[in-house]
Amino acid sequence: MPHVDVFNGDADGICALHQLRLAEPRAATLVTGPKRDIALLRRAAQTVCTSVTVLDISLDANRDALLALLGRGVVVDYFDHHFAGQIPRHAGLRTHIDTRSDVCTSMLVDEYLGAAWRVWAVVGAFGDNLGHAAQRLAATLSLSAEQCNAARELGECLNYNAYGDDEADLLVHPASLYARLHPHADPFQFIARDPLFGELRDGRARDLELAHRVEPHAVLDCGDLFILPDGAWSRRVRGALGNQLVDAHPQRAHAVLTHDAAGGYVVSVRAPRAAPHGADRLCRQFHSGGGRAAAAGINHLPRAQLATFERAFARAFGIGGGR
Repeated sequence: MPHVDVFNGDADGICALHQLRLAEPRAATLVTGPKRDIALLRRAAQTVCTSVTVLDISLDANRDALLALLGRGVVVDYFDHHFAGQIPRHAGLRTHIDTRSDVCTSMLVDEYLGAAWRVWAVVGAFGDNLGHAAQRLAATLSLSAEQCNAARELGECLNYNAYGDDEADLLVHPASLYARLHPHADPFQFIARDPLFGELRDGRARDLELAHRVEPHAVLDCGDLFILPDGAWSRRVRGALGNQLVDAHPQRAHAVLTHDAAGGYVVSVRAPRAAPHGADRLCRQFHSGGGRAAAAGINHLPRAQLATFERAFARAFGIGGGR
């Protein structure tokens, strides 16, 4: 029976699907793309299928396509941690949705599978910048410090690869990356045996070196805003830079902006690590904005709205603003 796996192309989406298909192998058409290509379900709705599994994309952003699939009698399993809005009640829809700030989709799949492939949930959580949650999971597996560091680096590299405004910005298409990863039940075997890991690691290091040379566009009481130069490296690195900044300055919020083809900006927001709330509410104030409480973004911010965004950022993360 035709089946489609729809997944976010970042570390969390890839590791969530990898766990699921290690436990429940299934031939499937893959639908994925860059991290910000979240309206993926409409592509599944254009295929002939009887069942769909959705991982790590917002139900609210895919509501119309979901309802269309359910209306055709397609069975949908939905795993996600982003803002969902009202969840439809339908016999063909099975949801595993948890929007708490310390949960990611890889962790939801791990719970669903009874920790069958937990080491990959560790990788996914590290990639989604949930270090404390990843460490808690790693402790149940008695991973060594060296293995934890390797899982963190792999997760960060998988996540780095998903950033870009289109597929041309990516080093590897997420479907191809998943195909390279999936033969490896052990992440440490992938690290040791597939040269792709080294290519991702080196590319990420080069991009971050360039990004750290950029001075903040605005320094506010609650956090910093950066506008990176126009270039593919900037679009690839914005998420990794945001994660590094919030790790280095956990009391402060951060926004990383890159130029887009429409003359505006793509925005990546990180709430303070010490108070991981408010990023999604901030970004949903703007058209094409969304995400989760600790990390969110805006797909297109018109240049004329930059000052408005700065003021909204200051309100969102000022005293008491993050909750």
